[in-house]
Order: sequence, then C-alpha cells, then structure tokens
Amino acid sequence: MKNFANLIKALDSSNKTTVKVDALTEYFKNASPEDKVWTIAILSHRRPSRPVNTTLLRLWANELANIPLWLFEESYHIVGDLAETIALIIPTTKEHSEKSLTEYLQEIIALKKKTDEEKRAYLHENWLALNYYERFVFTKLITGSFRIGVSQKLMTRALSKAENVDEDALAYKLMGNWDPNKVTFQELILDEKSSDYLSKPYPFYLAYPIEGEVSSLGNPNDWSIEHKWDGIRSQTIIRENEIFVWSRGEELVTDKYPELSAFVGIIPNGTVIDAEILAFQDGEIGTFNDLQTRIGRKTTSSVLLKSNPVILKAYDLLEWNGEDIRTKSYEERRNLLERLFESVKDKNLPFYLSDRKILNSWDEVATERLRAREMRSEGLMIKHKNSTYQVGRKKGDWWKWKLEPLVIDAVLTYAMRGSGRRSNLFTDYTFALWQDNGKGEPELVTFAKAYSGLTDAEFRKVDDFIKKNTIDKFGPVRSVTPELVFEIGFEGIALSKRHKSGVATRFPRILRWRTDKKIEDANSIEDLKAMIL
Repeated sequence: MKNFANLIKALDSSNKTTVKVDALTEYFKNASPEDKVWTIAILSHRRPSRPVNTTLLRLWANELANIPLWLFEESYHIVGDLAETIALIIPTTKEHSEKSLTEYLQEIIALKKKTDEEKRAYLHENWLALNYYERFVFTKLITGSFRIGVSQKLMTRALSKAENVDEDALAYKLMGNWDPNKVTFQELILDEKSSDYLSKPYPFYLAYPIEGEVSSLGNPNDWSIEHKWDGIRSQTIIRENEIFVWSRGEELVTDKYPELSAFVGIIPNGTVIDAEILAFQDGEIGTFNDLQTRIGRKTTSSVLLKSNPVILKAYDLLEWNGEDIRTKSYEERRNLLERLFESVKDKNLPFYLSDRKILNSWDEVATERLRAREMRSEGLMIKHKNSTYQVGRKKGDWWKWKLEPLVIDAVLTYAMRGSGRRSNLFTDYTFALWQDNGKGEPELVTFAKAYSGLTDAEFRKVDDFIKKNTIDKFGPVRSVTPELVFEIGFEGIALSKRHKSGVATRFPRILRWRTDKKIEDANSIEDLKAMIL
C-alpha cells in the first residue's frame, strides 16, 4: 500500500503528462505482479464495490477522531472530499502497516459480508496503522470513488514502456470484462490466448473537435460527412453464433438490448460493427432522454421493448470475415459495411446505416450541419476517406463539428461547494426559469444544474454573493436570494416527466454571467419548451 500511495501522491502533485508517465512507469517496473493487476484495474475503473456506506464511514471516523459530529460535517463541507476529510481528522500514530495493495483490496472485498461491528473494528484498526496519504488512498478504495487525473491511455503508455509491450496491443488486452481478483498479470498482459478473443471489442477511435475554420481541412471531396448521432457509442460483435454488445465505457450491455440478438444467424460470424445505439419510435430517432429509460434498467421488460425500442445506426466496420480490417482505409471499410447492409436490409433487423455524404464545398457542409437538430443529431462527423481506424483520440483524420449550444437566461437559486481545488468555494449551481403558478403569478422553477464556464475570478465573486445572500441551508446545499442571471448553454432538450420543470436538458453549462440583466429578464419554462423540435 505504501508504494501505491506514493504513486497516487506523485500523480496528484503534477499536471505534467511526462511526470505522470514516468511515475507510473517506475511503479510498474517495481511493483509485484498482483499489485500491478490491481493498479491497472483501479486506473481503468474496475474497482471493488463499496463495502461500507458513507453514513457509517463518517460516523466511525468521527468516533475515532473524537470530535463533535457537527465539526466533522462542517469540515467535510469545506474540504469537499470525504476520504481527504477522514485522512485529515484521524490522528496519526506510530503504528505501521506492511500490507500490500492486493492484501488491502482482498480484505475490502471480504469486508462487504462482515457485520457492522466487524467493519467498524477493521476500519479503526487500519486507519490508525496508516500515515495521512496512505489513509487517504485506503479510504478512497473503501468508498469506491477513486478518481485521479490519469486517463487509461496515459496509464497504458506507461505500462507499455515498463513491460516493452506495444501500446495498441495493450489497449486491446485491457478491453473487455476481466476480473482483477481472478486474472494474473501474466494472463492479462503477457500471454496471448485465443479464448479471450471471442467477446473482445477493439479500442474505440475518437474524434477531435474542429479547431478554427472548417475550410482549413482542405478539399471537401477528400472527406466523408456524417451526422453525429446522440446515443450510445457501441461495438456489436458477432462471433461463433454469439453476440456481444459493448459500450464505449467498456461495459458489456448485451442484456440491455435484447432486440439486437436477432443479428445472430443473419449477420455473418466474424463481424464487428461500430455504431450508435439510438431510441427509435414510430420510425423516427428518439432523444437521448428516451434512451435513458433503457440505460438505467437492470432488466428489460417486454412492455419497455415495445414502448421504447432501439436500433443500431452503423457507421464503420472493424472486423469482417474474422479479419481485423482497421488498417484498411475508411472508404474500404465503409464500402464493406454498405455491402453488408444491402445483404440484410430486408431481414427486418433493428439495423440502419448512417448516411454519408461527399459534398463539394464547405458551405454545403455548413448547411448540412444546420440540419442536425432536425435530424436528431449533435452536429457532424468529418472523416478523411483514407483514414485507418486508430486507437483513442488522434488528431488529423476524424473531426467532430457540433452545433452551437441552445441558449437561455436563467436565475441562480441554489449552490453547493465544489470539489478539489474549488472545495472551499460554492461553484456547483442550480438554475431556475419563470413559470406561471396557476394563479397568474410568476414563480421560479428549477430546470438544470451546472458547475463550469466561469473564470476563477468570477467564481470567487459569485461565492462571495452566495455567502452573503444565503436564505436557508439544507446540508451542503444553500438556497440563495434570486438575483443573479446566467446564460446557460446545452446540447439538447426533451420533455421529461422526471423533472419538475417538465423538461430535461443535455450537457448544461454556464456560458457567461449576465451582469447586465435583472431576474425579470430571465427566460421562462415556456421559452425552453419552445426550443423542442
């Protein structure tokens, strides 16, 4: 645990990629095989489930610190991170633990089945046996919310340097549904096993946002134009008469979309399709809000299948006849995909082709982009016709040109403290719009939350206002005098029964502080609903 805690401290203390890669590389060269596996799992979001709820963690940490509960809660609200608060308030002793990261994680897994008294005793014993940073890391592992500023791509780069294994090959090995408690480092990283191949997806290729003028890309005839669909990026794999559907987040979601099982026996074995899963009702693409009714369900009932079906909107082919074709050009892969679609389009499958266009001018491309909301898309994808299918986010061949956000002026009504370096400031905001209360009087109704878009100086000014104009407190949340108006941008909008406003917005964020407007100038819920196509 000591070595892993020192690694996390090194990663947390620098924003420089080279420093982080060097720290990870050195760690991987010296750690035990078991600890390497668990480190890879933690940094690729494969953590054990939380064995103790946060209420008990706060209570037991408070007991050990021997301070009033109100002081712990106030400290927590200021620090903004539970593990860091616990690490700070528990006194350091002369005790010392030599247990490895693997030993701790195996104990954490076993802890889930223990009684509350056994859990309490275990936490007290180990909190006291660790120094501040070890205690912080240990508690992070307990909470299951271990986040550090290291992408899986960066971790893979370091592992590649330490083990002398090709980086793209590593990215592929780390895909899929492996269990850090069952696989060895040799099996995961060093061995080549054909049995692992059956269900494995390929690493996804990601696009960069357009930078500057789109015309800087050169001749538009060299590029393929598609709409950027607002669904779930996925890979659908058909091998040996089985189907596996993976989300971009490396989650196996086959069971959530049983209608796709119809592909087996019709789509040839040895096929991997890169596509978007979209809600599809009455012959039309639905909203992401429609799709969410499928995402959060553990089981998919026949009623839900009928009321909210999905389709696969395909735009690339990664494997054909069992052959990895990612090194072929986009044009070649796309031609194969179109041939596949033509061969099965009369089979009544939930399988559609994402149309591509070759346009003669960038003005035509810009005009097509303006059709995005009508098409239920987020904008355009611009792919070079000669591009191979690469790993991760690479500049040059794939670009995304999203629509400008929808915009509305809203009133700040609630605030919470931020996290990390903003944990001492109120930076997480709830916004409201006007609505008639049924008596001919206007009232403010909350509709969205946002926490990004202001400068540090602006956040400090808003924080000062919030502290001076708090109406009421609800735990970490403060109700604020409605006085400040902000311009809020968002990508999409849909009617929703789950929200008080009756509307759900997609990716809301603050665009600017409207110091020139009074709350009477803010928009209404009706203005918001009028934006729905």
